[in-house]
Amino acid sequence: MKSVLCFGDSNTFGTAPMLRLGEEQRWPFEQRWTGVLQAAIGPGWRVIEEGLPGRTIGRDDPVEGADRNALRYLPACLNSHRPLDAIVFMLGTNDFKARFHLDAQAIAHGAHGLIDAVAVNQRPEAPAPRILVISPAPVLEQGCLAGFFTGAEAKSPQLAEAMAEVCRSRGVDCLDASQHVQVSPVDGVHLDADSHRTLARQVVSWLLGR
Repeated sequence: MKSVLCFGDSNTFGTAPMLRLGEEQRWPFEQRWTGVLQAAIGPGWRVIEEGLPGRTIGRDDPVEGADRNALRYLPACLNSHRPLDAIVFMLGTNDFKARFHLDAQAIAHGAHGLIDAVAVNQRPEAPAPRILVISPAPVLEQGCLAGFFTGAEAKSPQLAEAMAEVCRSRGVDCLDASQHVQVSPVDGVHLDADSHRTLARQVVSWLLGR
């Protein structure tokens, strides 16, 4: 059986669009993109879901905690799930929070750390996993989360190009999610059920080389 690690933030965790702060709901596994992926890819693959709300590409969050830093947990995650045949990263949304004061280029640069972590923690006897970096759909400053993402609506559309450049330089695959899905206008950050299904189809195509 092959395995694919899906490593991301709340949109990998499956947080549904939020009407109010503190009322977080999670899509059922069969509706999350990871669950749709598992059903579509079949029994020959094991989908490992590693989503954490608030996760950043590579920086400690002074409000939500240092454990939101992907690079603090990723090495342990890679080793606990080895061997891996494929890894899908989808991060970057939370890095656009106003408290970080980051632009798209700085956020995309964090993908180097993700790719480096895979290489450093790779066992020499095992084949290197394929890597797909998904640049998340741009943020909308709408709904109950708008105050956390002041300025993100203008900056986040630039992430896809910056992320693609990093991936080209590192020889890994990149997917611009904005070409296929968009965030819900309910809170401007999270995906609705239709977008989860659509995103899963794109990952299936990548895994199967279509």
